[in-house]
Amino acid sequence: MLELYINDETSQLRAVVLGTAESCGPIPKAEDCYDPKSKLHVLAGTYPLEKDMIPEMEAVAAIFEKHNVKVFRPKIIKDYNQIFSRDIAFVIEDKFITSNILPDRDREIEAIQHVINQINPENIITLPEEVHVEGGDVMPHGDYIFVGTYSGEDYSDYITARTNIDAVIALQELFPDKTVKSFELRKSNTEPKENALHLDCCFQPVGKNKAILHKNGFLIEEEYEWLVDLFGKENIFEITKDEMYNMNSNIFSISPTVVISEQNFTRLNTWLEAQGFTVEKVPYSQIAKQEGLLRCSTMPLIRE
Repeated sequence: MLELYINDETSQLRAVVLGTAESCGPIPKAEDCYDPKSKLHVLAGTYPLEKDMIPEMEAVAAIFEKHNVKVFRPKIIKDYNQIFSRDIAFVIEDKFITSNILPDRDREIEAIQHVINQINPENIITLPEEVHVEGGDVMPHGDYIFVGTYSGEDYSDYITARTNIDAVIALQELFPDKTVKSFELRKSNTEPKENALHLDCCFQPVGKNKAILHKNGFLIEEEYEWLVDLFGKENIFEITKDEMYNMNSNIFSISPTVVISEQNFTRLNTWLEAQGFTVEKVPYSQIAKQEGLLRCSTMPLIRE
């Protein structure tokens, strides 16, 4: 059995699901894209190719191996995008919670059934249908669970709005001893630099007390300021609009001192190293074109 345990974003990682770029299917039509960034690349003729994405993901797998992390991969579904394993489910404490995601993507969970079969069935939670949630919006942080959401009445107009207020309520009911803190995110179907697809596109804790933040990703300034107060201004790396667009906040922690980051994130990586982190740099710029990066393509199962 897998003894699941996740209580934060940065403790020592022992087991993870890493997505796959194999057989990810043809280039989508612009009107079928789920986010404005993918659409932009389809229209520009720069949408990433399978042959360029596979080595990027294998570079991450190699780093996990180097750090003795057990890696699970999805079974390959022919011509189906299975890169972003973070969206389909997430672990909080010892509970495996399956997301209610866009209907076109529901086969992705079938592809990790071999992992789910190793989990105590009592710890597998399926949320009610009205609860919309994706793992990119959910961050356990000790006594807190941070949740990115969008509660506007025009929620259904945004394909980029993935997590609703029902999810915030459901998580609070599931984890009564934790404080579920929600953050309203800025959404756009057309402007990738004005769209925080998930909470991890504009915020992520690193190490014991530091964080990467992008102010414009938050609709409500007080909610952004709450995070600044929690971590302390001196512990925050504020990213620019272009850095958010390039997914600088979407790196991934293997431990409190080791992070995986994209090799081109020069300003961020320099800051991380100055703070004493070991930065494992990988090429991930092709994957990034689909508005997802390292955190999006990993689903941690066990941290110490």
